[in-house]
Amino acid sequence: MRQSSAHRRRRRPVVRLSAAAALLAGGGGVIALTAPGASAACSDIEVVSARGTFEPGTLGTIVGDPVFAALQKRLTGKNLTSHKVDYPADLSLGSSAQGNTDLVNHVKAQASSCPAQKFILVGYSQGANVVDNSIGISSAGSPVGGTITATLPDDVEPKVSAVLLFGNPIRSLGKSVTGTYADRTHDVCAQGDPVCESGGNDTLAHLSYRDDAEEAAAFAAGKV
Repeated sequence: MRQSSAHRRRRRPVVRLSAAAALLAGGGGVIALTAPGASAACSDIEVVSARGTFEPGTLGTIVGDPVFAALQKRLTGKNLTSHKVDYPADLSLGSSAQGNTDLVNHVKAQASSCPAQKFILVGYSQGANVVDNSIGISSAGSPVGGTITATLPDDVEPKVSAVLLFGNPIRSLGKSVTGTYADRTHDVCAQGDPVCESGGNDTLAHLSYRDDAEEAAAFAAGKV
């Protein structure tokens, strides 16, 4: 189902996680991960996931892992691989900039090695800042945001099938993804999430995005 680039949903109950304070401060098969700086074997689709601040998990417990699993169920008959964006995902100065650089460099390398490969970009919290910057939408001024260090080149842009963003900090500034990538972007902000909603005060809302994995995967599947 087509979603707007500025989607909001009501929060459903979530399990409390020990990393809640740190996260808020920053804002069906085997996952084949690539090592930092390396290119993966060619697949039909590569899911490039930027985790949230201090988020545990292979691609990210709250967003990356459940979204990848949901995509595998939706995109039957397609070979999926993944890349965990290599960056600190902490509160250090320049953390999101490192993620921005890694994401762009990795996708460019993959696109060169695997001309037929498509990409789905996934970003949660600080990871959404990373994706925003990589597609040319500056996250400067947002929680754990920063200026753009690199953007995906024009010849790679058509290979990006979908952009999936969760708890996107630029939303708190009244911004969203516009331009070239707007119609293939699913950007969800849980009601009351203080990281993406100006004036939001429901801290647990920022940890609830596992609830949105299936809907996001359905959106992406419609774009592949």
